[in-house]
Amino acid sequence: MKERVILPELLDLLPPDDPDAMRAREEMLQVNAIMGNHRWIERMVRRHSEPGWRITELGAGDGALSMRLLASGCCSASSLHAFDMAPRPPHWPKAAHWARGDILKQALPETEIVVANLFLHQFTREELRMMGGQLSPVARLIVASEPARRWVHTLSGRLFCELAELNYVQRHDMQASIRAGFRGNELRNALALDSSWRTSVSNHPCGAYRFMAWR
Repeated sequence: MKERVILPELLDLLPPDDPDAMRAREEMLQVNAIMGNHRWIERMVRRHSEPGWRITELGAGDGALSMRLLASGCCSASSLHAFDMAPRPPHWPKAAHWARGDILKQALPETEIVVANLFLHQFTREELRMMGGQLSPVARLIVASEPARRWVHTLSGRLFCELAELNYVQRHDMQASIRAGFRGNELRNALALDSSWRTSVSNHPCGAYRFMAWR
């Protein structure tokens, strides 16, 4: 799997209230728990942030990650921003910000922290470069957990989908995500981060490509 292959994901094509889409989002909580994505992102934010820093989540979905960061005291509701194509979740705090629409057509808010979970892999190199150029000058920390693009994860993903009896949306999107995932310094290079940023990359055995950048 030398090159990234970006395919449409079914969850993005279905209406938010479609039963299969709703089930797929529920299943994503299980997938994230096994991969440890939310736990790792929260841990990195708590370890590397400073009091008062504001947070933006890209591709917030149902808001589960942002709500976890809020509940753990990583930021206040008024300092929390989220972007997604989906509508604002019913449980989203009134004081928190929710921007709906194409992230490439909107300016990112001035926050010190940007987080993303299983989201950035959906964009081409050119689109990621645009996104990197939208980062606020005050941004100090980027934490992202994405799919690791390795054949072993395509096989283990198929096995997990069978054992967990996941629906067709999740089965398709998991394989598409892996093929669009990252290896090595691909994400740093795609975002075109300049020399002021330091980065680290690690891989989780359950298929997560963990990326962090700070300055």
